[in-house]
Amino acid sequence: MRFFRRALVGLFLVSVTIGLLALAGGTVWSALQSRLAEDGRAPPARERVFSAEVLTLTPGTETPVLTAFGEIRSRRALELRAPAEGRVVELSDAFEEGGAVQAGQVLLRIDPADAEAVLATAQTDLRDAENELAEALRAQDLATEDVAAARRQADLRIRAFERQRDLLDRGVGSAAAVEDAELAAATAEQAVLSRRQAEASAVARVAEAETALERMRIALAEARRSLAETELTAAFDGVLAEVDVAAGRLVSRNERLARLIDADALEVSFRISTAQYARLLEEDGSLPQAPVRVVLDVFGLDLSADAVLTRESGSVGEGQSGRLLFARIDDARGLRVGDFVRVEVEEPPLAGVARLPAPALGSDGRVLVLGEDNRLEAAEVALMRRQGDEVLVSVPPELAGREIVATRTPVLGEGIRVNPFRRDGAGQAEAEAPATIALDPERRARLIAFVENNSFIPEDVRTRMIRQLNEPEVPAQMVARIEARMGS
Repeated sequence: MRFFRRALVGLFLVSVTIGLLALAGGTVWSALQSRLAEDGRAPPARERVFSAEVLTLTPGTETPVLTAFGEIRSRRALELRAPAEGRVVELSDAFEEGGAVQAGQVLLRIDPADAEAVLATAQTDLRDAENELAEALRAQDLATEDVAAARRQADLRIRAFERQRDLLDRGVGSAAAVEDAELAAATAEQAVLSRRQAEASAVARVAEAETALERMRIALAEARRSLAETELTAAFDGVLAEVDVAAGRLVSRNERLARLIDADALEVSFRISTAQYARLLEEDGSLPQAPVRVVLDVFGLDLSADAVLTRESGSVGEGQSGRLLFARIDDARGLRVGDFVRVEVEEPPLAGVARLPAPALGSDGRVLVLGEDNRLEAAEVALMRRQGDEVLVSVPPELAGREIVATRTPVLGEGIRVNPFRRDGAGQAEAEAPATIALDPERRARLIAFVENNSFIPEDVRTRMIRQLNEPEVPAQMVARIEARMGS
């Protein structure tokens, strides 16, 4: 009994202890809930300030540069075609791809045997015609003399007839003698007429001989021309391209053999939009002789040349738009026909505009202006031109001299407070300076070998690139582009 009593007392004490602990926990939980209910406001949040690069909006006069892409072409190019048919028996050493030729230089010769035979035949026919003409002239001279002799004889017969008639009138002659004299005079007149007819035939023979001689001379000239056409000569100084002929080959008349290009008379053709074309026009609607810069990018080494805008295409072309312009290149060193180049044309200057980085202008056409207490304000500007990574905007008078955000980010907007920082001139110069790197011998040798084995690089450009790669410091942009082409 004592054991049960003590167990019940222990169980009672445990129950009381658990109840007290539960009561204490409920009290503490209620106190916490009451405290949280009384302090329901969140603690005041601190305003977040972002850092942003700013620059001064300074309006001035800027010259926009119109950028387009075009192709190098020659102002004077000639297709070389076979002037005659036959076998090529002689070929100039310069008649090859890229061969330089001079004006009047014989490029190839076709077998002239047939043409020489025709020429010899024409010369023989000409001599025959000359002999025929000489014989006809001699016959004409004889016919003329024969007519003169017959006329003299007729005159004698007429005087004899007149004398016999006079004797008959004086009674000392006879009628038979008069009749005989008259018959002889008539016979002499008939003989003159026959001789004149022979003379006319001789004159006609001379005319026919002259015509035949002229025909033979024409045939001789044609034979000489045919013989001359067995030689193909260069019409002007230039370079050969698209060569497709070899010594011993049979060619047909007018078959295309090569293309002669004047490498010193190059121009660039490029297409621009109609709006860009309208901005280039003068007040009278004519196209200005504006300077043009032609740039060919070769592994980071830009080949540039100066050109002058000369003309525009007379028609737009089927399926095309805009305008096709042409610019004459003054010094085309390193450029070749068919190169795809970048063309930069200076437009008329714009006043009251500012040049800004492209990220400074939002898609809504507004910029973020630094206001009081370094808070940002949105202001609208007019976009005039896009120049690569920069834009030209028209600055209202109230924004002149104020600072704007150089690079907009998603966290920056109107009303945001920023911590501005400004880039000084030294920092800009340092950022814009071209970077160069030093190459180890193995890497330098690999780059030089790639440039030497690349047949698409012009010879003068290859020489300049190798010279730069041999220097202690090499432009990093050139190295990066060469290695990108190498696939490294």
